[in-house]
Amino acid sequence: MRPIYFMLLFLPVAFVAELLHWPPLAIFATSALAVIPLAGLLGEATEVLAEKIGPRFGGLLNATLGNAAELIITIIAIRAGQMELVKASLIGSVLGNILLILGLSMLLGGLKHGMQRFSRENAGMDATMLILAVIAISVPSIFNAAIEPDIVKVEELSLTTAAVMLGIYVLSIVYMLRLKSPGHNGEPGVQPSHTAPHWKPSVALTVLIASVIGIALMSEFLVGSIEPVTESLGLTPFFVGIIIIPLIGNVAEHLVAVQVALKNQMDLSLSIATGSSLQIALFVAPVLVFLSLVLGNPLTLEFNSFELIALTASGAIAAFISVDGRSNWLEGAMLLAVYVILALAFFFLPTMG
Repeated sequence: MRPIYFMLLFLPVAFVAELLHWPPLAIFATSALAVIPLAGLLGEATEVLAEKIGPRFGGLLNATLGNAAELIITIIAIRAGQMELVKASLIGSVLGNILLILGLSMLLGGLKHGMQRFSRENAGMDATMLILAVIAISVPSIFNAAIEPDIVKVEELSLTTAAVMLGIYVLSIVYMLRLKSPGHNGEPGVQPSHTAPHWKPSVALTVLIASVIGIALMSEFLVGSIEPVTESLGLTPFFVGIIIIPLIGNVAEHLVAVQVALKNQMDLSLSIATGSSLQIALFVAPVLVFLSLVLGNPLTLEFNSFELIALTASGAIAAFISVDGRSNWLEGAMLLAVYVILALAFFFLPTMG
């Protein structure tokens, strides 16, 4: 049993905290800590089912549910009208994967193994996709800045842009599945991220459903307590969304990326970090744009200038790293330094709509 799963003890504590109306900070902390192991269980159940149903449908399942925890949290936040939190969490997830997790993986892996190597071809493809995602996400914001403010046109542009982004994501899945066909089994980056538990499919399906329900309930508690918590701690919803929420939903996956880097498997580590970023940018964000219409709180792909600058810089860094197919601990330290600087700036940044 992985140590992270002992954090499931916070699940009943969060229920008690909510039912007995404990202070908002206690509700926020316990529900956030409970989401972490639930997200890990969801990921492992997904991987077990993916192995059972074969590489093609398994790859599709992994691609769809890879960031299910964060998708659930953001859906709950949209329903609660926390649009600033949702937008910040989308940007924060990309930044966290590219700067924090990839940086930590390179730092620790480099300290243990020295110079580490990875596939330039796969890393370059992911970097190109990430730059494309950055451009797509930036266009509605630039468009709105170039004209007189027009919320209707921005919503229409966001919807059409989201449709194109989903189309590219589907094409990337098709490309990935073709690499998994016979004759391509040795391609880097298509291996599972870690050894899946030996569960029966029925057990995996039960764990998956229970994890989704648990994450949804914890997300309700989490989102409901954010406003009083941010006020009491002097934080902004923007900071919580861009730094804290992405860490909560992705800790389990982040630990795997660091673990495989320590095993000198940088192809896998890089694939996990950039793959998760791509899924957030090209799948989760567009899906939320369409779901927000159903939930009655339309979400547009319009971000503030600081978010766009940070996102563009992260995409550029990912592209530079993939050029030589090598990494070392100093590159990891530089990525972490950029993340810390951005986190400090986000902390001091006032609330932005």
